[in-house]
Amino acid sequence: MKQEMQLKYQTQSTESTMKGVQKPPLFLPLLHMSLLFLLPLNAASPPRTQAEALISWKNDFASSPPSLNSWSLTNLNNLCNWTAIVCDHNTKTISQVDLSNFNITATLTHFHFTPFLNLTQFNLNGNNFTGPIPSAVGNLSKLTTLDLGNNLFNQEIPAQIGMLTELQYLSFFNNNLTGVIPSQLSNLQKVQFFILGANYLETPDWSEFSGMPSLTYLDLSGNHFSSEFPKFIYECRNLTFLDFSTNFFTGQIAVQVFTNLGKLEYLNLTNNQFPGPLPSNLPKLKHLHLAQNNFSGAIPEDIGKLTRLEVLDLSNNNLTGEIPPELGTFDKLKGIANFYHLDLSSNSLSGAIPSSLGKLTSLKVFNVSHNHLSGDIPSAFFKILSLDSYDFSYNNLTGPIPILCHFENAPANAFAGNSGMFGNLHGPTECNPSSRLSKKKKFLIGVLLPVCGLSFVAITIAMILMLRKNPKLFIEEIKISHNFETFESMILQEKVKFTFGEVVKAIEDFHDKYCIGKGGFGKVYKAELPSSQVVAVKRLNICDSNDIPAINLQSFENEIRTLTNLRHRNIIRLYGFCSRRGCVFLLYEYLERGSLGKALYGIEGVTELGWATRLKIVQGLAYALSYLHHDCSPPIVHRDVTVNNVLLDSDFEPRLSDFGTARLISVNSSNWTHIVGSFGYMAPGNLPI
Repeated sequence: MKQEMQLKYQTQSTESTMKGVQKPPLFLPLLHMSLLFLLPLNAASPPRTQAEALISWKNDFASSPPSLNSWSLTNLNNLCNWTAIVCDHNTKTISQVDLSNFNITATLTHFHFTPFLNLTQFNLNGNNFTGPIPSAVGNLSKLTTLDLGNNLFNQEIPAQIGMLTELQYLSFFNNNLTGVIPSQLSNLQKVQFFILGANYLETPDWSEFSGMPSLTYLDLSGNHFSSEFPKFIYECRNLTFLDFSTNFFTGQIAVQVFTNLGKLEYLNLTNNQFPGPLPSNLPKLKHLHLAQNNFSGAIPEDIGKLTRLEVLDLSNNNLTGEIPPELGTFDKLKGIANFYHLDLSSNSLSGAIPSSLGKLTSLKVFNVSHNHLSGDIPSAFFKILSLDSYDFSYNNLTGPIPILCHFENAPANAFAGNSGMFGNLHGPTECNPSSRLSKKKKFLIGVLLPVCGLSFVAITIAMILMLRKNPKLFIEEIKISHNFETFESMILQEKVKFTFGEVVKAIEDFHDKYCIGKGGFGKVYKAELPSSQVVAVKRLNICDSNDIPAINLQSFENEIRTLTNLRHRNIIRLYGFCSRRGCVFLLYEYLERGSLGKALYGIEGVTELGWATRLKIVQGLAYALSYLHHDCSPPIVHRDVTVNNVLLDSDFEPRLSDFGTARLISVNSSNWTHIVGSFGYMAPGNLPI
């Protein structure tokens, strides 16, 4: 959603000297005074001054990435071509600094802001910057973008940030900031993106805040706010995205939220303490996340009128009454073909499951577990061929448990806890390998079989078995096509500055000479990109192993989105993934020293891993596991912490890797049926008897 914003400024300077003139004409002093008024208040510093300030700052970095070698006074004439630098075309001075995702460990304490008063963009997202945010940032009065997200900044947000009246994009997301949000930040009348999520901020006096008319994107998630719904939000009428999840907000939500915020498309109040009835009259909503609150009463019928809804999560509340049949009328409403996620689990809903839900033809995730529902599961429901995941467990349902092939990805306990149901209590049986075809194709094949005859079936099965026995054919198809940008599925971090095609080109279509390791889940390749950035590519051939169950793509993508958002200095950074025809490619941060196992048992291990270094590694791993277990929502369990899953950077700072691979491969995390992990390292409870 973020837009590139750049403003151009011109500077003027005037000098005038008068020598040997005793009686200057009267108009000259007046002219000089007029020119002084035309001078800009913040004149740009000379390029050399700016270059010296950047080099001085770089010298304080714990380690400088090779791509910043261009930052040198010997290269002063090419200042505007330095890495991460953009200049104003008129003044030839620096207007933008973009060091996002450079893996820099440093502070802003010794950065000299004065030479950069004409700076319009300052982006340090995705590094390891620590210490406070200097108040001197407030002097950069022409800033339109300030992005310090995904770092380790601490202490309080300086009130001087409120002086940046030209600011349009502000992000301090995922740091260690404390204290309260300064009310001066509501002076940012031009700001459109206001992102302070994933910090340790506490409740300010919201009454001191004023409306922010330009605001469209507000993220305060993952903090310690404990007040009622802030009233200044009611005046932010252009909001399209609002995330207050994982806080301690309480109190009934005022009706103004629904009447004033008519443009809202994304509303996430998950994991708070909001009571009262559910909101329902936000006509442009696409995502409504209200899980883990104290909402009570019946599900309003008007929710069925939210014509653009794609995700509805009301789980873990105190809702009562029946599921309104109006939810099944979504298919008749314009644009609702994208509705794919419905979670009503862990409430006190009763009555039968409406047969109208069978009309939700795009539904992929359906969960009504842990309620008091009764009756049979409507037969119309099982005509939803798009369904990937469902859970009916722990209700009062009756009748036979359906066994249908297109539900092969269901959790093993999808029907558990329903004493009136009979049949296969462990869920539906696994389908044959041909179920890897799309569900619609399977349905068409089922219809056309009587016409096409047994010969067609035999040929189809033979082809599938051949491909399963020789999965390299899939890779060959990818190599021949040379069109790596058209993968079937792709998720990359927003800030990533490379494409998967560039990665594949850098390793010459997965040539073995770029392979730097092999693990339980696939090979790892080292890719050096034209930008000098180095990434690690892990190729998971899902079809290669009979021990790996078929991937539930929707669940897999949800897990990837979660894992790419993890930011901790002791956890390897996952840039994203691409997939095509059974092959999955994970893109990771590359670390120079390789695995801890190599450092311990290799040639260099004895000489370099002293006691202090080993203690540093152990502490880093403890921090990483604590973060995964206690600070992630939902918590993430590694299940296979070995010396080969711990990587080391140039300073022996540990990074826990493969923290999600086992979980991604076996996506039904609450119903694991496979043992995943290395013997000797997995939890005793997971060991086979």
